[in-house]
Amino acid sequence: MDGPAAVLWDMDGTLVDSEKLWDVVLYEAAEWLGGELTADRRVSLVGSNIHATSRVLLSVTGHPVTEAAIGDVARWMRKRTATLFSDELPWRPGAREALVATRSADIPCALVTSTERALTELALDTIGREFFTVTVCGDEVEGLNKPHPEPYLRAARLLGADPESCVAVEDSPVGTESAVAAGCTVLVVPNDVPVEPGERRVFRSSLVGLDAQALAELVRTR
Repeated sequence: MDGPAAVLWDMDGTLVDSEKLWDVVLYEAAEWLGGELTADRRVSLVGSNIHATSRVLLSVTGHPVTEAAIGDVARWMRKRTATLFSDELPWRPGAREALVATRSADIPCALVTSTERALTELALDTIGREFFTVTVCGDEVEGLNKPHPEPYLRAARLLGADPESCVAVEDSPVGTESAVAAGCTVLVVPNDVPVEPGERRVFRSSLVGLDAQALAELVRTR
């Protein structure tokens, strides 16, 4: 094996620095609900999907956690996020160059994100759809969101690849747990939240300089 069968990329906080935009949405949503979100609680939500996040926001602001209320909060968050995602998103250092290098090496790629499809499509206006053979979004895994392995298993299935031969690129504990559980080798590039060392995890300070050779080395040494 000269390299990975595929590279499975997380989006928020890994390719683009959109977690900063999610900060805006989450803190404003808490205020809209008449409460506030602590910094520690915000950190715990990195990598979560919109429905899980809505449950937490309702709970910390003292509201009953009902399906109707969850839907209301999720709709508010989608609308606010869409406004922010409509502008160009800031790249993480080295991310675009890493995508270009991976594509040039003809390594299949998937985007695996907890963000829902409609918002992901807005983000792809910045990132570029041409880099990904498939995309798996947070509303396409039947509720089995990260840290469940299904998002990464689904991406591997769609690519016809063995997850154990794939490299996943992640920035969060939740996403890393998902990829490890799926059997992937995980390149962890922490952003706002530290990720603990563990099995199948290789750490890097940034994506700067990541190319096909570096990805192949990850597979050979796992």
